[in-house]
Amino acid sequence: MWRNQVNSFLRRAKRLVKARIRGTCSRSEKKWFLPTGYDTGLKTFNSLSKQKEPLILSREGVATWYSCGPTVYDHAHLGHACSYVRFDVLQRILSRLFGITIIHAMVITDIDDKIIQRGWQENVSSTIIARMYEEEFKKDMRSLKVIPPAVYLRVTENVPQIVAFIQRIIENGNAYATKEGDVYFDIQSIGDRYGKFGGGGESQERAGSASKKDVRDFALWKRSKAQEPHWESPWGPGRPGWHIECSTMASSVFGSQVDIHSGGVDLAFPHHENEVAQSEAYHRCDQWANYFLHSGHLHLKGSAEKMSKSLKNYITIKDFLQSHSADEFRMFCLLTKYRSAIDYSDSSMSDARVALASVSTFYNDAQAYIKGQLQCLPVQDALLWERLARTKATVMTALADDFDTPRAMNAIMDLVYQANCQLQPVSTAAGATRSPAVFGAMTAYIRDILEMFGIDPLHNKEAEATSQSGSFRAVVEQLTQFRSEVRAFALTRQSTTPGKLQEALYPDRIPLLKASDELRKNLAPLGVLIKDRGAASTWELTKRASDIADSTEKTVHE
Repeated sequence: MWRNQVNSFLRRAKRLVKARIRGTCSRSEKKWFLPTGYDTGLKTFNSLSKQKEPLILSREGVATWYSCGPTVYDHAHLGHACSYVRFDVLQRILSRLFGITIIHAMVITDIDDKIIQRGWQENVSSTIIARMYEEEFKKDMRSLKVIPPAVYLRVTENVPQIVAFIQRIIENGNAYATKEGDVYFDIQSIGDRYGKFGGGGESQERAGSASKKDVRDFALWKRSKAQEPHWESPWGPGRPGWHIECSTMASSVFGSQVDIHSGGVDLAFPHHENEVAQSEAYHRCDQWANYFLHSGHLHLKGSAEKMSKSLKNYITIKDFLQSHSADEFRMFCLLTKYRSAIDYSDSSMSDARVALASVSTFYNDAQAYIKGQLQCLPVQDALLWERLARTKATVMTALADDFDTPRAMNAIMDLVYQANCQLQPVSTAAGATRSPAVFGAMTAYIRDILEMFGIDPLHNKEAEATSQSGSFRAVVEQLTQFRSEVRAFALTRQSTTPGKLQEALYPDRIPLLKASDELRKNLAPLGVLIKDRGAASTWELTKRASDIADSTEKTVHE
């Protein structure tokens, strides 16, 4: 069983490293330090060191994970979906394959210049705008089957904590207030520690630059402007800067250290750079987040620009799901490394759809073979058992090496291909040796791996949700059985003169055979796929059948 292989892998890889508590910030380097704790046996690319590193967690079997959530002023698009789905896949791999419990916290930015401006445009409060799009975001994530974090944290519900966080940074000598009521982080106060992600010499903000000590200094607190939401603070009314919210809320959940911090690659600078600076200044620690994981951009094919709202080159998640499934998008993400840029196009979505269809077809053919409904020549079961073992090892190695899902999926699809080569139907195979066990093992393994990735290869959940107590499937079963009996009757051969190689069909039964074929063809566009296996037949439902069943059910209820 593949889970036993996982446990064996972890036992071999894991070693206990003596715990050590770091002192206060004394180094003035940008260097990344290997954490102390428990070695998972995995490696991941760390943006702080710019190379693959052993994944070492503070606690055995537990990973603390903080991610930047959405700024809720508009609909989420596929660029957002790509990042959240990719990191959802990584978390599923860690938890379901390697047995690591993920404690995930995500911030919802519900106060921001864009939210305020959208409220003015719609003539409603910024709170209404933020709540509306926050709920849409969560609905989109559910539609994409993204596991929600342990906790969502809103900026507006944590302003007192943010104010206290800023005060501590000022007390530690790493920030200053201006006479106008702004508070800036003092980059010069941390020496050469700034610039871990690059871009350390760039000015980040234009507003208020005359009051800065250094053009690189960034706002922790912004003084209030006319008609803008504001909160009281020791520096006057205002609201938090962009970066401080993440440091405050991550610290409120995880304290002075977090194992993994994730986000899109565009957030590395200045957002994550500033998070690190202010968090390490607050905690007076050498290393606040041990690993930063960044996902690559989603591009429309042929464009060098990322998909974004500001460029108006985006497709909303809601619109996308009108013509594609969540599983198709998830497969699309699996076929590239999470760190890589990814091109979105009809062709790339077609590749994902074909991959899903290939797995589904294999699964149904294998099930038909196991049940004795599909007749084949004797299969090379020793070869297939060896291929299955090799695939398990390859998938395990790939996913332990920076979550290499393309390599893992290539191994899975190669296994499907090798199995399909053995499942070639023949009209008769009486007395042939059968090997159903190996196909049972292969289908179970492939199903488990895809479900770990968040994919339901058979659309079972969709079909069950849209059929009343399985009645739709029962009707299809009865129809297929009736058709099989009619077809078997039509295929009965006449007795012929001895010595003739081929017996003839009864002429008056040929119309029944044609009618059976016509029914099969007519049902296919409706999502009922019937496959003739010699004298017997099998069937399966595609997503189209689920949609039709759902539509019919709604019509009946109405």
